[in-house]
Amino acid sequence: MTADGGDPRLAMLVDGIVRLSRGDLSSRMTPSPVRDDVDAVITGVNLLAEELELVYRQFEMRVENRTAMLHQAHLDMKRMAMTDALTGLSNRVDLVEKIEQSLSGQADGDPPPALLLLDLDSFKNVNDRFGHDAGDDVLREVAERLRGVVRATDTVARLGGDEFAILVTQSTMEIALGVANRTLEVLAKSIDVDEFSVHPRASIGLRLATPEHTAESLLYEADTAMYAAKNEGRSIIKTFEPVMLYDRQLRTLMASELRDAIGTDQLCVHYQPIVNLRDGSVNGVEVLVRWNHPTRGMIPPDSFIPLAEEIGAISEVDRWVMATALQQYAIWRAALLVPENFQVRVNISAIELRQLDMVDFVRGLLKRMSVPPPSLVIEITESALVSGGEVETYSLLSLKQLGVCIEIDDFGTGYSSISYLRNLPVDMVKVDRSILREPATGSWQPDFVAAVFQLIRAAGLGAVFEGIETQEQADFLRSLGEISGQGFYFSRPLPEPAVTELLRSGNALPLGPAVQS
Repeated sequence: MTADGGDPRLAMLVDGIVRLSRGDLSSRMTPSPVRDDVDAVITGVNLLAEELELVYRQFEMRVENRTAMLHQAHLDMKRMAMTDALTGLSNRVDLVEKIEQSLSGQADGDPPPALLLLDLDSFKNVNDRFGHDAGDDVLREVAERLRGVVRATDTVARLGGDEFAILVTQSTMEIALGVANRTLEVLAKSIDVDEFSVHPRASIGLRLATPEHTAESLLYEADTAMYAAKNEGRSIIKTFEPVMLYDRQLRTLMASELRDAIGTDQLCVHYQPIVNLRDGSVNGVEVLVRWNHPTRGMIPPDSFIPLAEEIGAISEVDRWVMATALQQYAIWRAALLVPENFQVRVNISAIELRQLDMVDFVRGLLKRMSVPPPSLVIEITESALVSGGEVETYSLLSLKQLGVCIEIDDFGTGYSSISYLRNLPVDMVKVDRSILREPATGSWQPDFVAAVFQLIRAAGLGAVFEGIETQEQADFLRSLGEISGQGFYFSRPLPEPAVTELLRSGNALPLGPAVQS
C-alpha cells in the first residue's frame, strides 16, 4: 500500500495504459505476487500491448514490401518507357536523355560524343517476302550484333522500324568511324530466315558533336547524313557536312513542288521506240514520265520517282502515266498509225502493285479507252517481283488473267534466276543495259549475251534488250533470232508529236545513228 492507503499498481496501470495509447507498444508492466484482479488487468494490458506490437510490426513489413513493390514497378515502368519492346535496346526517349548527358559532360571538359544513325537497306523486302515475324527476328539479330560493336559506355537504340542509332560517348572521329565500319562488317554477314539468307546491310550517317549542339540538332544532322548515304547507295558511311542541310531542304521543297506538279499538268511523257531488230520496224514504245518544272526545266524520272515513293505519291504518278499513255495509244490506233501487235510498255512501282484496286483501275482504263489488253505491257522491276508478297502475286495473276502482258524490267541486275521466273506470270524479259555494257576489260562479251538470250528463250519468254548503243551490238543481237530492242542507237525517248510523225511515216528506224530528240 502507499502512504495514503492507495494501491500503487493502479497508478502503474494507468501510466501503462496512457503510454500504450500514445503508441509506446514496447512498454510492459510487471504483475505483483498477489495475483489478484489488478494483476489480471495488468497481465491483460501486457498481452494487448504484445498483440498490438505484433500487428504493428506486420503492418510495417507490409508497408515496406508494398513500398518496395511500388518502387520496382516504377523502375519497370521507367525501363519500359525507355526501352524498345522488340529488341530490348534503348528507345528514342532514352537516347535523347543519354545524348543530353553526354553533351553536358562535353561542357565539363569531356571529349564530345558522336552519333551514328543507320537504316537497314531494303528491309521492307524481308517483311514483304518472309512476313513480319521473320522481319522481327532479323531486327532482334541486328540489335544483338550492334551491341557487340560498342563499348559499355555507349548506347545502342532502336528508333522505330528498321532505323537504329549508336551513341558513342567521349569520342573522336577516328573512334566513331571505327564503330561505323565494325557495324558494316557485322551486318554484312547473312542472317538465316527460314531456308533463305538475308544480308541486313545498312546506310550510316555520322555526326561528331560540337559545343553548340543540342540533342535534337545532333539527331537531325546525323539523320541528314544518313539520308545522304541512302541516296548514294547501299552500305555507305557518310559524315555530316553542312551542304547536306541545303540538299535536304531542297529535297523537302522538291517534295512539296512534286505534289503540286501532279495536279497542275507539269508531268509529261516521252516515248522510246521498241524496234524489231529483224527489219527496224517499230512494234512498241516504252512510256517514260518527265517533270517539266517551271524553273528547273525537264527533270528525268531518276530524280523524282524515288521522291514520289518516299512521300506516298508514286501511285498517283503511276496511274496518271498509264492513263495518259493508253489515251495516246487509243488515238494512234483510231488513226490506224499502229499495227495490231503494237504494244505500250508502262512501268509501275512495287507500291502500286500492292494497291488492292490496281487491277480494277487497269480494267476500267482498258474498257473506257477500248484498248485490247495485250496491247498493254506492264513492266515490273526484277527486284519488285522477287521480293513480292501475296498481294503482289495476286495482282500479277489478275493482270495476266485480264490479258495484260507482264514484262520483267532490268533483268540481270542480280536478284533472280531464270528458274525462279518460270514460276511467275511473266511473258517477257527486258534485259538490263548492263548486260551489253563493256566490262572493265574494255570489250563486251557476245557469248555471254547469247547465253542469256538462250536461257530466256528456254524459259518460254520473249526478250527485249535495252541499252543498244552501237551497230555492232544491234547486228549481233539480230543474228541471235527474233529479238526486240531499244537504245540510243535507234532513238532517244521522244515527245508525242515526234513519235506520231514517226508512226505516220510508216518508216522503219534505220539501223544507224540515234534519232535526236
